[in-house]
Amino acid sequence: MSDTESGDDGEPAVVLDFLPHGKSDDDRPQYQKQPLAYAMGTEDFRLYEIVVGEETDVTFGDRIDVHSTDFDRVSVVEYDDLPSGAQSELDYAVEDHVEAEEDRFVDFYNEAQPITLRLHQLNLLPGIGKKLRNSILDERKRKPFESFEELEERVSGLHNPKEVLVERILEELSEDDLKYSRFVRREDQS
Repeated sequence: MSDTESGDDGEPAVVLDFLPHGKSDDDRPQYQKQPLAYAMGTEDFRLYEIVVGEETDVTFGDRIDVHSTDFDRVSVVEYDDLPSGAQSELDYAVEDHVEAEEDRFVDFYNEAQPITLRLHQLNLLPGIGKKLRNSILDERKRKPFESFEELEERVSGLHNPKEVLVERILEELSEDDLKYSRFVRREDQS
């Protein structure tokens, strides 16, 4: 099912792991286990556990629509619910997605706003303090950023702005007690 057609009202996701024989810690007989896929939503980075239909061909790395009729059940899960294979693949999936949608994520640097009088959205990013935040804000007033490369060139001290975003997204995915979540939508934030 690689690069499946995801409908306009669908929810696109990328498969992180596929367990054709279900969970290994499931003590039921093999014939009662259902194939499972774990996926990451590409709009809001939600994590999914998907019970895959018998006739559905899904493999790791596939782009899917989580609302597809090919799936028997779709559940939103937390990072800790992912099997180790999906957790280790998550780093690569987030990085690939940020790279593939560079414009969307560069726009974060162009459009980030204050959260409170003392805290700015840019300060949520690892390694960005007051001085670096002010440099980004000054540069974006002159002209919006068009790429990660341009961001790195124009803002002295900002090294690998793509990796900074990836690190923050992974932190939001794995830490469920963060006060501010800018990229990952949690079930209680619906």
